[in-house]
Amino acid sequence: MEITRLHVGKRLSEVAIHNGTVYLAGQIADDTSADIGGQMREVLGHVDRLLAEAGSDKTCILMAQIYIADMAQFPGMNEVWDSWVATGHTPPRATVEAKLANPACLVEVVVTAALR
Repeated sequence: MEITRLHVGKRLSEVAIHNGTVYLAGQIADDTSADIGGQMREVLGHVDRLLAEAGSDKTCILMAQIYIADMAQFPGMNEVWDSWVATGHTPPRATVEAKLANPACLVEVVVTAALR
């Protein structure tokens, strides 16, 4: 049973790959001064980059979990998601309001995908 980990840190790995499945850690924005649209675009850019490094892409997403600090920002988050997600490949998704570890973060996205 081989597990490949990418961007391994003391506390977590950004990616784990096992048995044809890619698991991403929760992705947050580095620029926490941005609004929900800016943070969501940055987060989805992280998702794109990490999936590509693992040998996958957004058309292979099996499940997405979105944590949003304030549901009042749900429409703005969805606007960015809708323009990013691959037509015909929309994954199962859950979105919940949550108190995030960094109060400046407005959104965190967790993705599980298949390898290409």
